[in-house]
Amino acid sequence: MPPKTTKKRRFFVSVLSEIKKDKRAFAVYLSLNALIAAIIVRAVIEARWDIIPSGVLAMVLLLLPPALEKGFRLKMPTTLEIVVYIFVFSSAVLGEIEDFYRIFPFWDMMLHAMNGFIFSAVGFCLVDIFHRTDRLGHTLSPFFLSLVAFCFAMTIGVLWEFFEYGADSILHTDMQKDYFVRNLHTVSLPNGTGAKVTHFTDITRVTVENAAGECVEMEGYLDVGLRDTMKDLMMNFAGAALFSVIGFFYVKRRGNGKIAKQFIPTLEESEAKKEGEE
Repeated sequence: MPPKTTKKRRFFVSVLSEIKKDKRAFAVYLSLNALIAAIIVRAVIEARWDIIPSGVLAMVLLLLPPALEKGFRLKMPTTLEIVVYIFVFSSAVLGEIEDFYRIFPFWDMMLHAMNGFIFSAVGFCLVDIFHRTDRLGHTLSPFFLSLVAFCFAMTIGVLWEFFEYGADSILHTDMQKDYFVRNLHTVSLPNGTGAKVTHFTDITRVTVENAAGECVEMEGYLDVGLRDTMKDLMMNFAGAALFSVIGFFYVKRRGNGKIAKQFIPTLEESEAKKEGEE
């Protein structure tokens, strides 16, 4: 029995060979890795050691598409593979390392919409894997397939928000970005009117003081992540809903849909059967 290290090495080599099969996706893969390598070198020169782990993680994440193709015998469309590469680079490198999340307010929303879109496509693939069918729609209705894909994408989005909350709670990060708000509606503050909800509007300044007597003045009430979480989930919802509609008509038309075909992975054995039939 070969040692585990040998098996891992063979799998890694097979993953690299898998990447080279698609020339366009391979070109994007190499280009993004070159950019990440340049960023890591810059980080070493500038002694910004906190950037290096994020860069290495990005390189590892870029291996996920070919690793999934090899491990699950999938055929990933070129468009989807390139989009996943760009998504990883945009979030892990541009978003985290280059601080695009702060520079461009729309960056986070765009990525969450892409996340919902991509994982909705993956949801359609999962149904195909579980049922081992050449064409989606033979055993399940188009509406049910779209619903499963949508729910799968939303579940991934919720799990990611759990991860952000856990990182903020345990590691004291700020993945759930804070926002200053001007209006506050709460049952936790008293009021003299007897109303159940206190409406505190036009907030211009809030002072926070800790036990050591240190004070910080803020230009509004600091919302600690709720709005960011809900905004992320709504954008995830939009992306998932969009592809679920596209997938619905793809299945309804028995696999005739140019857009959906560019994003839904298929089983290699199914592709082989189709080529044999042709």
